[in-house]
Amino acid sequence: MPIRVELRPPRPADEDAWCALVGVSRRAFTGWVGTEGTPVAFAKYLERSRSPAAACRLIWRREDDALLGAVNLTEIVRGVFQSGYLGYYIGAPFQGQGYMTEGLRLMLRLAFGGLRLHRVEANVQPGNAASLALVRRAGFRREGCSPRYLKVAGRWRDHEHWALLSEDWRVQGRHHRP
Repeated sequence: MPIRVELRPPRPADEDAWCALVGVSRRAFTGWVGTEGTPVAFAKYLERSRSPAAACRLIWRREDDALLGAVNLTEIVRGVFQSGYLGYYIGAPFQGQGYMTEGLRLMLRLAFGGLRLHRVEANVQPGNAASLALVRRAGFRREGCSPRYLKVAGRWRDHEHWALLSEDWRVQGRHHRP
């Protein structure tokens, strides 16, 4: 199966496409993603992406260079931890088409390959069935539940805690896939 997407670090020139995607996805993101589709929000995202403790990537469709979403590793801690937190979203027009699965596989390749992380963690709201299915497909293991863990869209929300270790990713053969 050909790889349909590619990951690229965000650039200032991506602002219009990003704002349009987040804007059209506002209803789909409500309660799940706290992102506003404004130039100010994009500037904050761009600034965060430049931190050595982050690896932020936009997901682009190769066929027509359409912006589909984003997948980000943040709070990357080095030293004895070698871990980062995963966050992601796919625009409403592109949901349910497998693009996020492909984008996540590419990010995990970067995380465990290029960045040489040992652990990637994802925190998912219990009601987000699509996101839970995504982390399961990627080989993450559920480690527990954290009540009122993250503030999303102005409310503290429970999250299930999932993690994937580099050795589990390699054993599953994930490094051979897109």
